Amino acid sequence: QVQLVESGGGLVQTGGSLRLSCAASGRAFTIYSMGWFRQPPGKDREFVAAITWNSGRTSNADSVKGRFTISRDNAKNTVYLQMNSLRADDTAVYYCAAATTGFYGLGSLPSRSNYDYWGQGTQVTVSS
Repeated sequence: QVQLVESGGGLVQTGGSLRLSCAASGRAFTIYSMGWFRQPPGKDREFVAAITWNSGRTSNADSVKGRFTISRDNAKNTVYLQMNSLRADDTAVYYCAAATTGFYGLGSLPSRSNYDYWGQGTQVTVSS
């Protein structure tokens, strides 16, 4: 069993920045990739960014390219999401996710089915 705990959400003005963190813990697990998804009010959960654990290769949604950066600290089993130039439409609950069964190619990273553990979510609100 793997536990994911997110932190760093909050209220920020348009154009501001936030950094989300997600720490993974548990017994005898291997992380192959981790990702961030978000669910805006009244909408489905959508992919934001993901990173492979060994090589650090990343995948990003078009809507966040150039503004958000995903990174990881393997020693701490922690993934980060640096969010800059925040906009009102970035308002959402942000979830981190971990894939512990294997790596299925970069093309699988945006898919929710790639991940078998999810955090509880952290609210990000961008006010204009």
